[in-house]
Amino acid sequence: MKFSTPVFLHRLLLALLFVGLLPARAATPLDLPSLDALVDYKPKIPLRVYSSEGVLIGEFGQERREFIAIKDIPLVQKQALLAIEDSRFYEHGGVDFKGVARAVIADLTGGLKQGASTITMQVARDFYLTKEKVFSRKLTEVMLAYKIERTLSKDQILELYMNQVYLGQRAYGFSSAARIYFGKPLKDVTIAQAAMLAGLPQAPSTVNPVVNPKRALARQRLVLKRMHDLGYINDAQLKQAQAEDLHVRMDGQSYSNHAQYVAEMVRLAMVAQFKDEAYTRGISVTTTVVNAEQDAAYDALRRNVLAYDQRHGYRGPEAFAALPANPVERQKLIESTLAQHPASDKMLAAMVLSATPQSLHAQLANGDEIALSADGLRWAAAALSAKAPEALKLKPGSVVRVQQDSKGRWGIAQLPNVGAAFVALNNQTGAYRALVGGFDFQASPFNHVTQAWRQPGSAMKPFIYSAALDKGYAPGTQVNDAPLTLTSAETGGVPWTPQNDDDVYEGAITLRRALAQSKNVAAVRLLRAITPQYAHDFLPRFGLDPAKQPVNYTLALGTGAVTPVQMAGAYSVFANGGFPVTPYLIQKVVDGRGAVLFEAKPPPVAQEADRVLDARNAFVTTSLLHEVTVSGTGAALQKLGRPDLAGKTGTSSEAVDGWFAGFAGPITAVAWMGYDEPQSLGGREFGATLALPIWSDFMASALKGKPPYAMPQPAGVSQQQGDWVYDEFQGNPATRTIDLDLMDRLKELLGAKP
Repeated sequence: MKFSTPVFLHRLLLALLFVGLLPARAATPLDLPSLDALVDYKPKIPLRVYSSEGVLIGEFGQERREFIAIKDIPLVQKQALLAIEDSRFYEHGGVDFKGVARAVIADLTGGLKQGASTITMQVARDFYLTKEKVFSRKLTEVMLAYKIERTLSKDQILELYMNQVYLGQRAYGFSSAARIYFGKPLKDVTIAQAAMLAGLPQAPSTVNPVVNPKRALARQRLVLKRMHDLGYINDAQLKQAQAEDLHVRMDGQSYSNHAQYVAEMVRLAMVAQFKDEAYTRGISVTTTVVNAEQDAAYDALRRNVLAYDQRHGYRGPEAFAALPANPVERQKLIESTLAQHPASDKMLAAMVLSATPQSLHAQLANGDEIALSADGLRWAAAALSAKAPEALKLKPGSVVRVQQDSKGRWGIAQLPNVGAAFVALNNQTGAYRALVGGFDFQASPFNHVTQAWRQPGSAMKPFIYSAALDKGYAPGTQVNDAPLTLTSAETGGVPWTPQNDDDVYEGAITLRRALAQSKNVAAVRLLRAITPQYAHDFLPRFGLDPAKQPVNYTLALGTGAVTPVQMAGAYSVFANGGFPVTPYLIQKVVDGRGAVLFEAKPPPVAQEADRVLDARNAFVTTSLLHEVTVSGTGAALQKLGRPDLAGKTGTSSEAVDGWFAGFAGPITAVAWMGYDEPQSLGGREFGATLALPIWSDFMASALKGKPPYAMPQPAGVSQQQGDWVYDEFQGNPATRTIDLDLMDRLKELLGAKP
């Protein structure tokens, strides 16, 4: 005969209580606790973050919980729970005599182990008592159960239990568990899913479908059998439920991980205001983020970061562990090692078990073994060579990344070590539409959108050109695109010779072409014509921090520092016709009782007094930025087939940073790529190869089905000789050319200051 002595004695003690051999009053403390915590139930509801449409994008708190009234709990879920935990719940008075008797007999005879604690007793234990298995605690539990039954109705007790019980993966209550395990509200669970959830209270941390799918399934089968035995389901329903694919979310999350940087920004703001209560008051925050655009931004950034990473070759395994010969020790080592390399979305860590130039076998963290064929290994072929350097070689014990293609075939992958960022704003209001602060939040929570100060390169040039428009220059102004050396007198230091990235010089070209082709020397000549100080003083109109920008000729090449969101705000001034925007993320905040704690006011209609840039300037600069996307460095955007795209590429010195900033209709977006520890992205990499593809992929999704936007032509600007010019400057010979008169040209050839 085998049974657990402490458990058996507890059950025997209860049996003695019931048959009157042990007086309950004598064994029970006289001062039972008050039931205020049950009568006025205040569950700890976590902080939740939602998109503008109400899609859950983040959740914070030790307890992942959402309260659901008993009337809203589906009957099938209640039946599944009662079937396995307390089938006589609506019949007993808090302690089930028959249930205890069955449990004691089962212990004595070695039969199927059964619980003797009723749901009411479990409520008493969970709210007031410890898990310690001593007689005094058990007696108090029994008497508390009787007191609870006298104070609350059966439905109230069941409601408390189904909202309070722990069900694994930090999920408290069945509503939260349904979202975490199945990604759906509790009202939509199937019989099979309800049975799986009902089986969790017994051992929630170790027998749940994320941690141990096999044991969880076995427990579910037992629940289904009990439901069938009690007549809750018929033969056909039992058979269907046993065959059903449960579709468990193996990440154990109730929301997508595509907006983790957004959610973290909200968390920090809420904690700053509400301290620790932010995690327990049931605060819900609605952001301005558009869920579909957030998903598009996430996908675009990850896809193009991986494309860049693949262009630059396989770097070798993430780690290595010497596999022991003993199978048990070997498995433990594999599990512990892979636990240190969490999944990055669909990119999973795996331990190599065997490897040849044509095939590779590996084990995933969930215990599954997978095979990679030659097609899936082609990218890492050098690492499978017998002559591969030790740091590159793939061999048994190597930790690698793998992912499946659209046909389910496994292939070698690699976590990129390059940083990236993407942000999209509503350029009329400043509301964030999408934000991705990096490739993987878990690997690096550093938010590049708001925290990374980087050199913008040529993405700074539009602001220089905008300043020049206010000085009387026009898109048709001719500038000398020829080699230039600035003297030490001009630089205030050593002589400086700016160069075009492609080392190609075209001579006399228009400012329109100079910006479209991102001609560095032409930009420096333009800056010299208007003076660095004038251009520097012009920058605050766009929300750019002048303290972060140099007051010298390198300003034209973007050697200062900006953040991606700052650039998005700056380009929005062009997009909206000349008005400043202040980016904001939080639309509404309510507490657990539905009280509104904060609500963003609708942005006021832009007034002329708010203007920071002449409407003519915004219009003409936008036409220049449109040219970039038609005939310039952003011409790859023509594949989108839209006439309303405007933007500028940016590549900092030595290709340390790659940018694309631009807008279409109400959306201004900025993409950036670079290493956290600044280093070159590659001799053949530019903003057009690094950031523009991210921007393009996002816009293709965000603008799909939306008509093109045409910026209205403001008064005071008209065309002259085929290009735009302010009416007041028409015919002004002083602004028709830059460094192209005969004397200036001669001085250039002699290497002197013009």
